Amino acid sequence: MSSTLGSVSRPNDRTFYAAVAAISLATGLVNALSAAQDAARHGAVYDIRLPLLWEMTSILVIVLLAPLLLAAVRTLLGSSAWSVRIAVALGAILAFSALHITGMVSLRKLVMWTAGSSYDFRLSLATLVYELRKDILTATLIGGAIWLFDRDRTRATDRPAPRPESPAPAALWLRDGASRIRIAPADILWVASAGNYVEYALADGRQHLVRGTLAAAETELDSFGMIRIHRTRLVNIARVTALSVLPSGDFGLTFDTGQSVQGSRRYRGAVARLQQAQSPDGNDKQNASVFK
Repeated sequence: MSSTLGSVSRPNDRTFYAAVAAISLATGLVNALSAAQDAARHGAVYDIRLPLLWEMTSILVIVLLAPLLLAAVRTLLGSSAWSVRIAVALGAILAFSALHITGMVSLRKLVMWTAGSSYDFRLSLATLVYELRKDILTATLIGGAIWLFDRDRTRATDRPAPRPESPAPAALWLRDGASRIRIAPADILWVASAGNYVEYALADGRQHLVRGTLAAAETELDSFGMIRIHRTRLVNIARVTALSVLPSGDFGLTFDTGQSVQGSRRYRGAVARLQQAQSPDGNDKQNASVFK
């Protein structure tokens, strides 16, 4: 798991930091405006400078401490032991609060000293408890957002890649009587209907009679280059070596085995188009052109 978390890309981390900074700055500005307006309602002069200084110094330190919370959350995600998770969470919150208080007080003292004034944090147990309570809420909100952010990305990274689709089967199983016979689609010369049966003629001279319809066989064999040349016959166009047109308009096909079958003129356009599509070098265009 640790290697997966370590592979999370830096651009996404920077995007998250930018979002935290933008939300924090917007919240700080609203708080500063509210504080200045509340003071004005109680008779004080409306002055946004000091409330804005208090908010911005706090927010700047929070943004700088975001990597601490990010490292703590990733440690939590990488551990399954609850004792470790609790210890890491408590340690991160206490460290965040201590650094936040120290950082913002130091910044405020520096800015006020530069302006020729001073800043009194009024250190006391009540003040520390007050700041700790706010820091626990802030660290929990930011840490929870980081946890959701990293958990979704980790799940996406750990998700197995989809398996490639299986290629078309390289064999067909035919039921011949009480037995099943395995044949290679490339060995088929033609398929013809014979009543309630379908006859498969193979290049080695074998023939298999299977109960079924030619329409079902055509659907099953479409991906193997079988096309209809007659209402009762399909042929394997890849094994056709010659074709000729008869005076009636019908046509004859000769296979690489020397055997021939006859096709109907109704289907000769489909044969011609398939011949041209399968012959990008133009070797069969002369044969196909006899159908035009």
